[in-house]
Amino acid sequence: METTVIKPQSPLYAVVTGANKGIGLTVRHLAQRGVSVVLAARDPALGVAAAESLRRDFGLENVVSHQLDVRDPSSVETLARFVEGRFGKLDILVNNAGASGLVVDEEKLRDLNIDPQVWLSGQAVDIIQECVKQTYDGGVTCIDTNYYGCKRVIEALLPLLKLSSSGARIVNVSSLRSELKRIPGEKIRNELNDIENLNEDRIENLLKRFLEDLKEGKLESGGWSMMLPSYSISKQVLNAYTRVLAKRYPKMYINCVHPGFVKTDINWNTGVITPEEGAQGPVMLALLPDGGPSGCYFDQTNKAEF
Repeated sequence: METTVIKPQSPLYAVVTGANKGIGLTVRHLAQRGVSVVLAARDPALGVAAAESLRRDFGLENVVSHQLDVRDPSSVETLARFVEGRFGKLDILVNNAGASGLVVDEEKLRDLNIDPQVWLSGQAVDIIQECVKQTYDGGVTCIDTNYYGCKRVIEALLPLLKLSSSGARIVNVSSLRSELKRIPGEKIRNELNDIENLNEDRIENLLKRFLEDLKEGKLESGGWSMMLPSYSISKQVLNAYTRVLAKRYPKMYINCVHPGFVKTDINWNTGVITPEEGAQGPVMLALLPDGGPSGCYFDQTNKAEF
């Protein structure tokens, strides 16, 4: 399923998190379509440099940088106050900030020269054990960034998103690892697919179980994904949260998207497509026309199965 995008007729305002690199190129594509964009980055110096580069290289004066650490509630609230003072409303939110939660020997990983299809299929799980380690602390960081961080930003910006005249667009950048078929445990798959009864409490109780099993070394027996376990569950619950929000806010367009196997820092540059190509799905969903889909998962620009 391919979906067209709108061309803004009136001023639109957007926030893109984790926007100073990688899929953060979404900022440029939105700005080139006339959207005023807040480029949110954890490192303020890198955010300023990225915004200056967009102004210098592309003439985009409608981009402003702002510091954002999605793990820090005060940082999130500061961003919300900034957006309120600057724009008075918000039309588009792209949640792109993310973390792998892994300890990686990048040189050793590159030397393995793993075929991209092996990565994508999940068959690399045994191959990478010697150079990719999942720690408990790393798991906490990953989940706090990819799920709770996204939730913090959405909740802080919701009052402004509700003021969007045509229904706000929220885009949660997900991953191929998020797909339910990749979870070995049937019970976990069913819990995350039970959209009628799904809510934040159920999602977060599931995350507590995951972290307990991670701490006790029981991930495999617990039925969790063994390929990038914390990253996988963080994106699986992000997708579930997307569906919960879409049901709760029917006037908004809230979707999640796997941008493709993009060559970025989060996958240690093992990806095969460019950030430019990876930005296409998030941009499309950020600019959905009225009446477009909501509560859906997209594989790049095509609607796919959760």
